[in-house]
Amino acid sequence: MRTRITGVAAGAVTLAVTLTGCNNSESVKNQGGSETQSADSKSVYRLGEASPPQESTMQKSKGATFTVTPTKVQTGTKAEVDGSGLQLDKSDGPQVPVYVWATLTHKSGAAMTVGDMDDDLVVATDKGQRTKALIVLMGQAKWPNCPASDTEKQLSGGQSAKICNVFLVPEGQKASTVELTQGYYNDPLKWQVKN
Repeated sequence: MRTRITGVAAGAVTLAVTLTGCNNSESVKNQGGSETQSADSKSVYRLGEASPPQESTMQKSKGATFTVTPTKVQTGTKAEVDGSGLQLDKSDGPQVPVYVWATLTHKSGAAMTVGDMDDDLVVATDKGQRTKALIVLMGQAKWPNCPASDTEKQLSGGQSAKICNVFLVPEGQKASTVELTQGYYNDPLKWQVKN
């Protein structure tokens, strides 16, 4: 995990946290060398397809279920980062935003917050980097056409929320997939991004 202190504006410190890592999962291949996948274990989706119901692991909403549907992915520019109000760590090099729009839908059980439902989204790049959504503490970053979500909004009984998250990736890299992590021992669900 990398923690960045990203600037002082009007007396407030902005802290941006970006989590990166790698996934060493392997595909299962049959004897002919092609990948196999049963309908129950589908893990690759198209943008606009909903995930299977995910179960909440949060104490307040334990057992509640929800789906995540990434609908659109767009890569921004370094100028958008410069105009956002964030000051990034120079040692990371130039960064660009990747905007991910998604629909979160509560399916069953106790009410959940929007922040609990989108916490496991990751963007993977064409160079193999994986990054969690940008979290800004003490301050506010502004992004064109991607307003900050109300992460404390409660959803229950079939209610949905449309959200937009910002992920920072090195300039020159492109988003290849949006992923939904499913804990330590399960492979993530993946939505292919067409550039």
